Amino acid sequence: MTATGSDVILERMMSLHPRIIDLTLDRMWRLLAALGHPERALPPVIHIAGTNGKGSTQAMLRAGLEAAGRRVHAYTSPHLARFHERIRLAGELISEPALAAVLDECEAANGGADITYFEITTAAALLAFSRTPADFLLLEVGLGGRLDATNVIERPELTIITPVSIDHQQYLGETLPEIAGEKAGIMKRGVPCIVGPQPQEALEVIEARAARLGVPLLAHGQHWHVAEEHGRLVYQDETGLLDLPMPRLIGAHQVHNAGIAVAALRQLGLDEAACEAALVRATWPARLQRLRTGPLVEAAGRAELWLDGGHNPAAGAALAEALSRLPQRPLHLVCGMLNTKDVTGYLRPLAAIARSLHAVSVPGAEATLPADETRAAAIRAGLRADTAETVTDAVTAIATSHPEARILICGSLYLAGHVLRENG
Repeated sequence: MTATGSDVILERMMSLHPRIIDLTLDRMWRLLAALGHPERALPPVIHIAGTNGKGSTQAMLRAGLEAAGRRVHAYTSPHLARFHERIRLAGELISEPALAAVLDECEAANGGADITYFEITTAAALLAFSRTPADFLLLEVGLGGRLDATNVIERPELTIITPVSIDHQQYLGETLPEIAGEKAGIMKRGVPCIVGPQPQEALEVIEARAARLGVPLLAHGQHWHVAEEHGRLVYQDETGLLDLPMPRLIGAHQVHNAGIAVAALRQLGLDEAACEAALVRATWPARLQRLRTGPLVEAAGRAELWLDGGHNPAAGAALAEALSRLPQRPLHLVCGMLNTKDVTGYLRPLAAIARSLHAVSVPGAEATLPADETRAAAIRAGLRADTAETVTDAVTAIATSHPEARILICGSLYLAGHVLRENG
């Protein structure tokens, strides 16, 4: 295969089903059977669902497990710059030849039948994971949980539900209890589940399903507690107290994500050193990431340049809280969002701390919200807003008018991926 072989196959896979998202497991079971059931030949699986914090929690878990000498597979989505980011084999991103090979095999086994892009690429990931030895597989849900393509593991080692909030209503339900029910669908009979901080109505749904399945719950606020105290992270459960460094990942919400990761590591029998490594070694691009090199940074001049891929109201609130803790600088936003999101809800908490917003369309995204509509939503949220043709144009305009600004590019992981690709 050539260096672009996987790109060619992935492009073909986009045409196998007319809808990008179609939640059912029937097609997945059919393809997995044709492949010889790779989902039955995996290392112990830690299955992670939730609305916000899945990726950060997974990154911390991986850092902790790898620091303890464990070989770790990881599956995440969407990717930012390259598809290969979705599949990490025993600590390393999947190689181009290996990716092309499993994609080819899945395409042949599928035989041109209807299947979504996410389903067939998830099957390819499971195939790759089944053929490379590892101690754990960190498996992140794509959307929801109950009918997500990753929900084919009969008995994982552990399940995790990070904070649940309103998002993807067109697929998961209009209410928080409905959405929580979809997330809770990853729980399996008798398998322990770590539960992050939840709204009460979401927690009640999770607890009810756990009771039906005999799932031992380890829930935040009941079985474990975490808080920042005097610049340290203090974690406590029934086995004792840990005094740990603050997470490397920025934001008060990362304290809760860190707590989830530590609770999971403790459940897996890892020691304090692994818990500390989880917090201080984890990296996760486009989660309030400071950009320090590249053409966009040069365009920003003396202005600080930051990047974040959060895209729902809960993410907007967490982002605003995290930004308010940084050393003071005038904040200006460059924002592009998809037309499936609650744009005004996302921007409302940011409007309280930002001076202006430049709206852009998300390059290459069919579901992008036109820049004019993002601008209108920003104005409804209380922001002074304008539009720009490109991210570079927006950054240049802000840096010219406000050379000491803090510029945040935000609103979509797809926009974040575009920025990371274009900025090197």
